[in-house]
This record gives sequence, structure tokens and C-alpha cells, in this order.
Amino acid sequence: MKLNIALLAGDGIGPEVIDQAVKVSNKIAEKFGHDISWTPALTGAAAIDDCGEPYPDSTHAVCEAADAVLFGAIGHPRFDNDPSAKVRPEQGLLKMRKKLGLFANVRPTFTFPSLIDKSPLKRERIEGTDLIILRELTGGIYFGERGRKDNNDTAFDTMTYTRSEVERIARKGFELAMTRSKNLCCVDKANVLESSRLWRETVQAMEKDYPEVTVSYEFVDAVAMRLVQWPNSYDVMITANLFGDILTDEASVISGSMGLMPSASVGEKTKLYEPIHGSYPQAAGKDIANPLATVLSAAMMFEDFGLTEEAKAIRDVVNASLAKGYVTEDLAEGGTSYKTSELGDWLVANL
Repeated sequence: MKLNIALLAGDGIGPEVIDQAVKVSNKIAEKFGHDISWTPALTGAAAIDDCGEPYPDSTHAVCEAADAVLFGAIGHPRFDNDPSAKVRPEQGLLKMRKKLGLFANVRPTFTFPSLIDKSPLKRERIEGTDLIILRELTGGIYFGERGRKDNNDTAFDTMTYTRSEVERIARKGFELAMTRSKNLCCVDKANVLESSRLWRETVQAMEKDYPEVTVSYEFVDAVAMRLVQWPNSYDVMITANLFGDILTDEASVISGSMGLMPSASVGEKTKLYEPIHGSYPQAAGKDIANPLATVLSAAMMFEDFGLTEEAKAIRDVVNASLAKGYVTEDLAEGGTSYKTSELGDWLVANL
């Protein structure tokens, strides 16, 4: 297969972890007879520094022309610490999602047998956890009307959803549930928020189209509690942008490290694959960041191309590195740790 992949390394540790995913992907291509063409493009703080825009038109053109996008991370402290900044790296991420039509973030959460005791949660609570959260990505409070009034003393952000926005993310959830245990949980705050009541009534109306799927409805605060008590009671979950942003980060620590969890953003056309962690600027350039989430994001990419054997090979070698203790410092716990690049080389050598 010939693949054209847009490569958006981004900021902070993004370029370092992306490099390892590229090395692994190229080895997979060599091993299985594929041809991957990588097209780099700028986004985030790096793009602001280059042209003043966090997601320039030139980058969008590269992404539109690609079969998929492999993305690192964005963000920089000089913007985080400046509330008055008019242009921010994160604006590029929101713009990219909107322009590419990436309305659903697919965030799996699972455990690794060799790391199960490194989780902050007890073994008996997390064994068997294998859930997927579908977060709506282009609507809600992050895209609603916002502003200041009363001489800047009052700020507002509006959570707005249309029925069609809810239907398309719910449809993804129902379809995914059909391939798994046929259990779907709609996470909302329908006892308080009108937008959540629209979510609930829309999903309820769709149940008749998927009679084999059992649907439950839970409030987001209850789910936040249950995720750390009984995470394996969930399978497929759908939720709004803001709720999904928070819940997916909470769920990510179940595995033992945010540096281990991949994700995909899907929608109308081009799919994007990225680790769930941020740009971790404190570690940038030190060759210490964990690249496994990015490598596993590449595995998700191969899986979505129908290359299941290739994806399994990547997951197997990642599991082998964890089982053998060939890990970066975030997982070493005082033992021997390896550099980001060394881990990438090990993965390639053992594929």
C-alpha cells in the first residue's frame, strides 16, 4: 500500500516522539512491503513563530491532501503564562479540527499486563479495563459564543449543540458498540444543562435504529467517580467536548502513564492520530519523553487502513518493551531508564 501521511510534529516534545513513530512506521513499511511518504508541516507555537498563525493555510493544504495526519503536541509556556495573548497554539488545534471536520475523538483506555501495579489504582479495580470514550470535538463550549461584558468584569462561554452534531457522534458510538460488547453509555448533565437534555433525547430517539445495543445514561460527575472505582464497568462512552476533555485525561492514568495512551480524531475525511499527552515543554530537547503513546497512535493509523497485522506487530513490540523494562524515565521508578531515541531504536530492532 502507498500511504501519504502529513507529519505535524508541533511543539515541545512533539518532534522527539514523532521521530520515534516515524522510525517504527518506516520499519513496518519495509517489513510488510508498503511505501510511506511523509510531508512535514508546521502547527502550534512553531507555526506562530514562523508565520504568525497556529494553523496556516499551507499546513491545512498538506493535511487535506494526505491519507492521514500523524500529530505530536502543541503548546508553549510563553502563551500559557500570558492571558492577554491574542494568538495561541491551541487555537490552531481547534481550527484544524473544525476545518478538517474532525468531530469525534476516539480515546481508548486499556491496561498493560506488565504495568498493572504501576497504576495509581488498585489492581483489582482496573484489571480487564478496555473502554473507549468518544468525545465530540467540534462543538460545545469550546466553539460557542464567548466574550466579556460589564467593563471586562464578567466573562461568558456558551455551550451550544445542534441535533445533527449530537446525531453524528452518537452514530459513531452506536456503530462502535456494535463491534464490541453492544453497550453504550451517554455521559451528560441533563439534570442541569439544556444542551445535555438535547443530547439525551437525541440519543434516545436513535435507540430504535440499533436494537441490539444497550444504552445507559449517566451524569458526568457520577462517571468521574465511577471511572476510578469500576472503570471496567464501561465499554463505549459518548460525551460532549468539555466533559470528554476532562474524563479522557482522568481515564488515561488508569494505565499508569499518560505517555502510553494513543488517540484518533475522525470525521468527514482525513483522520488524525496523536498521543493524548501535551507538549511537556520542561522535557523538550532532553530526549527523555515517552514515545509509546505516539507509536501506538501510529498503530491505530495502520489499523484504520485495514492493516491489522501491521498494527498488531507495533502493539506487540510495545508490550515487549514494557515487559522487558526497556522504558523511559517516567516508568523506570528508580531503575534503568532509556532515552526517547534509544527506545525508538529498540522498537525498530525488535520488530
